Amino acid sequence: MSQPEEYQLKTPDSVAADAEAVEIVRIWWSKGEPVMSVKPAFNDPRQFGQVLAMAARHMAHGYSVRHGHDEKQAYNKILAGISDVLNGPGVETVVEEPTGSVQ
Repeated sequence: MSQPEEYQLKTPDSVAADAEAVEIVRIWWSKGEPVMSVKPAFNDPRQFGQVLAMAARHMAHGYSVRHGHDEKQAYNKILAGISDVLNGPGVETVVEEPTGSVQ
């Protein structure tokens, strides 16, 4: 999974310096679908929903910066995508067995 340097995600310095930081989700797009590794780190699942809402806001900004999209329109399209999944057929959770691969 090699990508050009400009597309590689980096750990922010503020996170690297925080001994209390917890990674809660990694998401890849693989073979036409999302694949993720998740950690239910919050006692209240509502907090994860709040994180997803913040991530949608930040992603809209990313679409604005990288692709020139209007940020508000990008955010609304992201929310529409979320709504499509919530109102569509159920999403199946498939658990992969650990293979000892490195992170």
